Amino acid sequence: MTTAKIQKRQRRHAKIRKIMSGTATRPRLVVFRSLNAVYAQLVDDKTHTTLVSESSIKLEKGKKTDKSKEVGTLIAAKAKEKGITEVVFDRNGYKYHGRVKALADGAREGGLKF
Repeated sequence: MTTAKIQKRQRRHAKIRKIMSGTATRPRLVVFRSLNAVYAQLVDDKTHTTLVSESSIKLEKGKKTDKSKEVGTLIAAKAKEKGITEVVFDRNGYKYHGRVKALADGAREGGLKF
């Protein structure tokens, strides 16, 4: 990625974070997308702790979007174990398309509401 593209994403993310925050009852579902993997975590911004995290690193080979959807269902299952049903979706400045959308769809299918 070019540095200009990264800076644009970081600026979008900063604007989003001014408005959005998560609590223990309704944490923030943060998505991070690298070239090879997708990471998702539920964050409580009041105590600055990560409640649940999941990544596509340990999943079987396949398409990146399929892995992203699997990460969404896995994080939803872990959240249900902790008693979390509602989240605030933070796309981290990325466009809601492709792997980010697949992760969101997987989380919704897993039972999370946002």
